[in-house]
Amino acid sequence: MRHLSIRSYERRKAVEYAHKWAYARNPAYLDFENIGGDCTNFASQCIFAGCGIMNYTPVYGWYYTSSYNRTASWTGVNYLYDFLINNNGPGPFAQVTDAEHAEPGDIAQVSFSDSKRFDHSPVIVDTGNPSGRDGILVAAHTFDTDYYRLMDFEPSFIRFLHIIGTRL
Repeated sequence: MRHLSIRSYERRKAVEYAHKWAYARNPAYLDFENIGGDCTNFASQCIFAGCGIMNYTPVYGWYYTSSYNRTASWTGVNYLYDFLINNNGPGPFAQVTDAEHAEPGDIAQVSFSDSKRFDHSPVIVDTGNPSGRDGILVAAHTFDTDYYRLMDFEPSFIRFLHIIGTRL
């Protein structure tokens, strides 16, 4: 089995990208706003800005080359979660953490219902003061925001994806 080297996730680059594109659309990517929402596409763009590596594994990887050549994990809330938590190949990988250990550049996924089906993937841009859920600020698409208080989404459930690093 081939061992991949690991490099740090560049959180600063992910957050800078989030601020730059929170209220605009990068023309290199399709805007999915009218076909299910653009939040996870935006989150993936931010993660890519911080890692620089895509995983081109068909079906189960994480990549975008065009609107017709991409994986579900690039644009789907729960597919992104599955990829980041289970990825042992190239690209970013993550673990679930709590609000107190979330960092800028991580992803907060929220559920707006009692079903625990997650619906939205904002990018954490600041963990604020106090630490924990009440201090976290995010940037997102679909409901375009920057420096927005996570708890103002009034989520039923939240899970935090801490990006650990990137495998090369």
